[in-house]
Amino acid sequence: MALQDDVTTRPGAVRTGVTIDLRARRDAGLADQLRPLVEAYLGRPTVEVRFWDGSRLGPRGGPGALVLRSPEAIRRMAWAPGELGAGRAFVAGDLDVDGDIFAVVAALRPAGQRLRTTLRTVPAAVQAARRLGLLDRPPPPPPEEARPRGLRHSRRRDATAVSHHYDVGNDFYRLVLGPSLTYSCARFVDDATTLEAAQDAKHELVCRKLGLHERPGARLLDVGCGWGSMAIHAARHHDARVVAITISEQQAQLARARVRDAGLDDRVEVRLQDYRELHGEAFDAISSIGMFEHVGAARMSTYLGTLWSLLRPEGRLLNHAISSVGGSRLAGRSFAHRYVFPDGELIDVGDVVLGMEAAGFEVRDVESLREHYGTTLRAWVANLQQRWDEAVALVGEGRARVWLLYMVASAIGFEDGGLAVHQVLGVRGGEHGSSGMPRTRDGWVA
Repeated sequence: MALQDDVTTRPGAVRTGVTIDLRARRDAGLADQLRPLVEAYLGRPTVEVRFWDGSRLGPRGGPGALVLRSPEAIRRMAWAPGELGAGRAFVAGDLDVDGDIFAVVAALRPAGQRLRTTLRTVPAAVQAARRLGLLDRPPPPPPEEARPRGLRHSRRRDATAVSHHYDVGNDFYRLVLGPSLTYSCARFVDDATTLEAAQDAKHELVCRKLGLHERPGARLLDVGCGWGSMAIHAARHHDARVVAITISEQQAQLARARVRDAGLDDRVEVRLQDYRELHGEAFDAISSIGMFEHVGAARMSTYLGTLWSLLRPEGRLLNHAISSVGGSRLAGRSFAHRYVFPDGELIDVGDVVLGMEAAGFEVRDVESLREHYGTTLRAWVANLQQRWDEAVALVGEGRARVWLLYMVASAIGFEDGGLAVHQVLGVRGGEHGSSGMPRTRDGWVA
């Protein structure tokens, strides 16, 4: 992503409905006028903050700077204090980063966690906002913002939420994710491992935990199959017979094409199907990779109970999902809910284990891949930044900015421990408690 250094006032920088006291700006600069507002919002800046007139706040000489390119940036944040206002400003291009975006977002993260919910507790900040004409009316949000309607986690609303996130365009996802087209945490066995090899290693780990390497021809259900990468790997390397389901039309179309190109039509069936529509079938193994975040705590028992009912005795479920301590339901005014994952929920891994046990599973293994997800996200960000102009041509600058901000913030969350990702392996017991599980984990890593 190319970021401009010039933040001086230019034609078009001042938006309609925002007025500025030009004489005061010449005398003191916007930085002095807006200091109360900035400090009410972020506290004392720990990175340099630049304004559209060239004035600055905060320490200089760091790895990057926060750039306010127009009065609209302040206006958005004044009307929606917290991450939503800042996110809107970034998506609209009113707020930007010059330099290392990871360093800037990481430096601002502590401030973001304690953002004030209102500026009215700071009279000087309110006066500054009024003086600049920022409190007359809220600006409209960028068009990329989602406002899902209907009953949360109903089939119709889930389909709408999934479409908002995944039906951005297959070409865009290929650009960001790389040739593996795998939208979940990879597994980097060493520092030299490429993203594509790391995703292949993750798929192989899942296959081995499910025992597919010991049972050629096993029937596998891949729930939330994405673009078919896991299904293709299991069929190609372990002769699995795979049913892969998704509720994203664009994913299903490309997954079918990739299966056909791989010559695996006889072993992989890709369906446009909700998991709640699965009845009367039997599988030897089930993989659920990056799907659980869309299920929600209220539907967890239904989801796990459905999967348990589809497994044969001694069949295994591998649930690979992002988690957070205590669980986290995305707030309605969070950036992630409005722009990235509408209705997304992260469930505490402890609750996942309890939920699987309640559904009838015997939990046999839990593994964290937290650090691997930070590395995965940094690779995706690098892909996006290196091909920024192509990405903008495909989905527009606003959508590309959504992805850049969300992936950077997520990478930092995995690196500092605010987010986690776990693989939880469960088995449906057979007669007299038989599990069919190996004695050790030795065979799980090739």
